[in-house]
Amino acid sequence: MKSELLLAIPDREYSLLRPHLEYVDLPHHHILQEPGQKIEFAYFLNSGMASLVILTSDGRSVEVAIVGKEGMVGTPLAVGLDRGPYRAVVQITGSGCRIKSELLAETLQRAPELRLILNRYVLIQGLQLAQIAACNRLHEIEQRLARWLLMCQDRVESDILLVTHDFLAQMLGTGRPSVSLAAGTLQRSGMIENLRGRVRIVNRTDLENAACECYRALKQFNGSLGIRYT
Repeated sequence: MKSELLLAIPDREYSLLRPHLEYVDLPHHHILQEPGQKIEFAYFLNSGMASLVILTSDGRSVEVAIVGKEGMVGTPLAVGLDRGPYRAVVQITGSGCRIKSELLAETLQRAPELRLILNRYVLIQGLQLAQIAACNRLHEIEQRLARWLLMCQDRVESDILLVTHDFLAQMLGTGRPSVSLAAGTLQRSGMIENLRGRVRIVNRTDLENAACECYRALKQFNGSLGIRYT
């Protein structure tokens, strides 16, 4: 078990939850939640990363939040809702455990610490949604790309990120040529290395300096609530 939310709750509450947890593999592109549809499961990630993506009527999409082992997919369930406005999709292969939405609701009635922790995570995710929306509107593509790579590395804890420029363009809500130019700029500055189907982070310190203020703002706020990641 590597889910930081579940590791943070008392043993007594985890013992209430454990019989209902189902361990699952989370393959690349696996959809965990669809916009407007009933949420069947909450997912606690042990590894890998999922994206929360807003879809438009003309087929475009943009990422509004990411989730790793620090969080949960299905946060509307924590506040008594059974639907959300976004698609949740696995972007970096991993594993985790899931619980049926009805069983989570029953457990939360008897697990006050879990309820508190999930409510705090809902706040964290809401801040991330707002900060990324502002970031996508106000900051340059190089800054946004640096911020995204840092947030991703925080969750997968590897210098190698299995992402393509097409994928990055979709997540950042821009065109592939813009992402390729930005990635080239970061590579020439010695911060990253662009490889086929992956990006290697070479100099994290310089990458943090290149990122916009959004990365530091999220990290500072999360730290004040005891969350390690942005």
